[in-house]
Amino acid sequence: MARSRAAYEYTEAEDKSMRLGFLLIAAGLLSLLGLGCCWLRPALQERGGGGSANCTVLAVRQLGERFSCTFSCGAACRGTARYPCLQVPVRTSRSSAPALLHEDERQLTLFFNVSWQCSYIPPCARDDQENSENVTYKQKYWKEKVGSQPFTCYFNQHLRPDDVMLKRTHDETVLLHCFLWPVVTFLVGVLIVVLTICAKSLAVRAEAIKKKKH
Repeated sequence: MARSRAAYEYTEAEDKSMRLGFLLIAAGLLSLLGLGCCWLRPALQERGGGGSANCTVLAVRQLGERFSCTFSCGAACRGTARYPCLQVPVRTSRSSAPALLHEDERQLTLFFNVSWQCSYIPPCARDDQENSENVTYKQKYWKEKVGSQPFTCYFNQHLRPDDVMLKRTHDETVLLHCFLWPVVTFLVGVLIVVLTICAKSLAVRAEAIKKKKH
């Protein structure tokens, strides 16, 4: 009995392999649970209330009012700059009423920020002129390159049902990776544990067969 127990005792390398496997299993489960509760579930809820439509640009205009943005120029360096507001009203295939185009879900959540009135918010630069040039470039893009050509846009009933967005932040690829990598981590951990146990079992059997022959 003592010999059987000694035979099944894991070596230091096997013990480390088992610990690694269990660590990967725990990491996979915890990350899947954390991402599911904190990120994946809200993302699916947002997608559940939305859909796609065909949009056509009605106008491209800059408002006379300028809005503020905050730029960062270092760890302890922050400041405020201003940019013009670009509006792109569009007509959608799901409604006859015009809708305001936005970049993504992040802009649709800016209820308490006046910038939700803008279709495009440029990366905040220290120079106001640079911000204006970025907005003007985007204005030319919508006027000259897109024009009256229809394009795919998206809407979300949970955020701003009367507005549409150009792209989704939580697309299928991001959701797939959010689910895929925790599962892969879990399966790799299970595989390491199973292979270590099988290798140990085969080694014990081989040792037993060797002793019987002698």
